[in-house]
Amino acid sequence: MFRYILKLVSTGLLVAAATAVSAQSDMYYASHHNYRVVPVADDLVQPWSMAWLPNGDMLITEKPGRLRVVRDGQLLPEAVPGIPVVFYNGQGGLFDVLPHPDFESNRWLYLSYSRVDGADNSITAIVRGRFENDRLTNVVEIFAAQAVGRPGHYGGKMVIDDDGYLFLTAGDRQAPSTGDLTIHPAQDPSNHNGVILRLHDDGRIPDDNPFVGDSDILPEIWSFGHRSPQGLAIHPETGDLWESEHGPQGGDEINRIEAGNNYGWPVVGYGVNYVSGSPIHANTTRTGYESPIHFWVPSIATSGLMIYSGDKFPGWYGSIFAGGLIGEQLARLQLSDDYREVILEETLAYDMGRIRDVRQGPDGYIYLAISDNTGEPTSVVRLEPVE
Repeated sequence: MFRYILKLVSTGLLVAAATAVSAQSDMYYASHHNYRVVPVADDLVQPWSMAWLPNGDMLITEKPGRLRVVRDGQLLPEAVPGIPVVFYNGQGGLFDVLPHPDFESNRWLYLSYSRVDGADNSITAIVRGRFENDRLTNVVEIFAAQAVGRPGHYGGKMVIDDDGYLFLTAGDRQAPSTGDLTIHPAQDPSNHNGVILRLHDDGRIPDDNPFVGDSDILPEIWSFGHRSPQGLAIHPETGDLWESEHGPQGGDEINRIEAGNNYGWPVVGYGVNYVSGSPIHANTTRTGYESPIHFWVPSIATSGLMIYSGDKFPGWYGSIFAGGLIGEQLARLQLSDDYREVILEETLAYDMGRIRDVRQGPDGYIYLAISDNTGEPTSVVRLEPVE
């Protein structure tokens, strides 16, 4: 059963979420829209991401390394062949799936995943292949991260903007947040720890990336100073790139990403050390480091990110939706009229499980991938408005 709460957001605004109606009904109250939750696909193992093809087929990645297809409302029994071997360990596995904007003509499909790199390391990589007749063929790796670390904080979220550039998140690989913070890997853009990357759709590096020509910084880097970026989305009105990332026990962030900026991890932030609970950061803000647009303390473990632009929930148009893993919730963040600030937070879909991804379907409904860490079957559901 869903629960709703009264939540005091960091801006000081008191946000009233609502209480579900009786257990005999499947309708739930929220500001602007009441809604129900409708099952879409069951018996999925750790679903991580969702996407749609022009013919209406829905694609779902499963973290152990499978790509599944939902066609005409039914989950096909067999996984798609041709998927590369993934490093399925810790937080590693198959991550995002992204059709090319011109998929109808080129059939290109992108997958991000973790793979083995040498004897004792694993990295985030992207492959591109042709998806035809329910098979992935002509698979070519177009990017492989230069990063080392533990099997976690891989990132792996992808988007393609209106100009055709491919963006990818890559986390800090759980580098310890102690010692001299100025030399933390996320503050060293000569590697891919804790960065967002910008590429051409074939993996080439754009000439106008912010660090092209700087011999100390990898030229594909668009921004750095990130911890564990788990969500990435393009705003439909402004074209701005938005990102969400995990903080340690607190300090989960929503950021508006701008070229060349340093987003602060671990120099500034709102999180604390896991064992001792002591502060990690001397400051929450500091000149030269970007502050988040919104943050959570304690952490909800932000996951997928989506900015709504459909017609089924017109009162939510332009809102940011962020999934929560530990929080087991869907957060709706209403932006100001200029889409620059968060002015209200509302909690939806509470206590239904770890929400790994949130997407807007081509039908305008909101889809959620429910995952867990046990390997037990979970599901994809969608929110539909109730008049």
